[in-house]
Amino acid sequence: MHLDVSELRAFYKTPLGRIARQIVSAELRSAWASVAGEDIAGIGHTTPYLRPFLGEATRVVALMPAAEGVLHWPGEGPNVTALAHEDALPLPDNSIDKLFLMHVLETSKDPYAVLREAWRVLVPSGRIFVVVPYRSGAWARADHTPMGLGRPFSRFQLTELMESAWLEPTTVRRFLFVPPTRRRFVLGSASVWERLGRQTMPRFAGMLGVEAQKTLIRGIPVNKSNRGLKIFAPALAPVPKPASMCEEAGESRVSGAGETPPARQRGSKTTRAR
Repeated sequence: MHLDVSELRAFYKTPLGRIARQIVSAELRSAWASVAGEDIAGIGHTTPYLRPFLGEATRVVALMPAAEGVLHWPGEGPNVTALAHEDALPLPDNSIDKLFLMHVLETSKDPYAVLREAWRVLVPSGRIFVVVPYRSGAWARADHTPMGLGRPFSRFQLTELMESAWLEPTTVRRFLFVPPTRRRFVLGSASVWERLGRQTMPRFAGMLGVEAQKTLIRGIPVNKSNRGLKIFAPALAPVPKPASMCEEAGESRVSGAGETPPARQRGSKTTRAR
């Protein structure tokens, strides 16, 4: 289930949404310090986070899910958004240097198909940054925010999913430790919450971000040899007899073949007596 694009836009205009945008944007900029001469695309509701790259990257494209809707962005220039299915992007193969996913993987029916489509459009050395609600954090249970919608992920679940889609995780980030509340005194101390959370409570982060690189070759696991293990034959397994025993058994059967049965011998003696 996707939120409507108007609801997402309204959330990021609230004080809580602005705080979330600042923190997530700082993490994205820390991961992608320089994007000069590169093509960048976002899948989901990524327009609040792609604005810093508009004047730096060669091309910036924001693809919004068909179930969510689309809006014109940026308002002060040519439109760079498009409506698309997240598992069938209108982009050619090997065309994007960096890909950013936000508000899409947790609401998609098939997250694996979304990541495989992301793998297709990335260049061989392309990188992807995926942000999802953290399973153990408070934001995953905040129904009044977009982060409380859909399925949250743990670190193991997200990294395993990305590896299965041939995306090799390189960096795992936890952030957004500020509680998802509208109280002003909490939002005013957001920087303190972030600093304390990273140092003392990393497992209570609100969002999980994993950066990965597209891989083209994967190793095939090899089964380990059973060294040092003794394999015994079953207790009731048939054991062949020596050849000498077989020959003796054959001679006894041949020698007894021409003998007269005892009953017949007794009968012959009685006849002669008569």
